[in-house]
Amino acid sequence: MKFKHFLPMGIVAFMVACTPATKLEKSWLDPSVTPATIKPFNKVLVVAKLKDESSRRIAEDNVVQQIKAPTVGVPSYKVVSPNESEPQLSAKLKEDGFDGVIIMQLKEVEKSTTYTPGTVYAGGWYRGYRGGYWGVQTTPGHYSEDMTYLIETSIFSLIDNKLIWAGTTSSLNPSKVEKTIDEVMAAIRADLAAKGLISQPAK
Repeated sequence: MKFKHFLPMGIVAFMVACTPATKLEKSWLDPSVTPATIKPFNKVLVVAKLKDESSRRIAEDNVVQQIKAPTVGVPSYKVVSPNESEPQLSAKLKEDGFDGVIIMQLKEVEKSTTYTPGTVYAGGWYRGYRGGYWGVQTTPGHYSEDMTYLIETSIFSLIDNKLIWAGTTSSLNPSKVEKTIDEVMAAIRADLAAKGLISQPAK
């Protein structure tokens, strides 16, 4: 018998709600990049490849706000022209002092159906006209559809002209772009900190 069957449903729901909605599924780091060789970027272009323009701008602004000084972050919608070729853009970025690029893109949306079984827990001792009895309360099981968004984030060095870090995060049933981006960035920072590339995030 599972322990949660003895808990009120409100407490069980609270425990479920406290589990992280976004987590890092996998990451890759260029083998030549170490805590001794890593150099902070001076100016980073932030690119969010999302379906609609409003979500793209919200995501890019959100990431830029989380980039700490002395590094400067700039959203791509302020820099990149739709008609620019890749060589033209590369030349412009180097001329404007950019040395790094962060690219976020939605790779996949996975749908899944989860069955949550009903619960049975003791409700207390009751007295009726035929005597006392031990009350039992139950809740029925139910199905729910979950949506998992897989977001790939890549960090490029324009100085070395190569990819230095890439990772994929999964976000369960995201509701707001800002909140999801905050969670994605937190997962990325934790991974970079664990690899010794940045300082540990403040607790």
